[in-house]
Amino acid sequence: MTFTSDVSRAIDELRASFPDSSVVAEETGDGGAWVLIDPVSIGAAFTVEQTWVRFRIPFTYPEADIYPLFIAPDLRRRDGAELRAEHGFQQVMCGPDGTIPSTQLSRTTRGLQSGWNNAAGKLLKVLRWLEQQ
Repeated sequence: MTFTSDVSRAIDELRASFPDSSVVAEETGDGGAWVLIDPVSIGAAFTVEQTWVRFRIPFTYPEADIYPLFIAPDLRRRDGAELRAEHGFQQVMCGPDGTIPSTQLSRTTRGLQSGWNNAAGKLLKVLRWLEQQ
């Protein structure tokens, strides 16, 4: 099975929104996609200012949220403060087969409305949140 038309459109929007990054989409078998974007900027609060981000666009997109997002597992704050679960961070495995070590970013979209929900906007919002940490 290939991507649904909405998922394909989301992948195109991601490529347009991140022209200096590699955007790779892998089929999930149900019309959705696992997406890897590398690199993305996450701001100066962390020991690395760029990383990769991975997430799943479900086949039900745009009615479903892009949640959660995952970044490289070596993310550390410059000030030494812990990345804690109550702040939306957790060390997990991710990817199509669940074997890729990562830091999960739990940033759900409240009041999700398919009319304005899009994957690129969600990712930009989460990256802005990271930059403000």
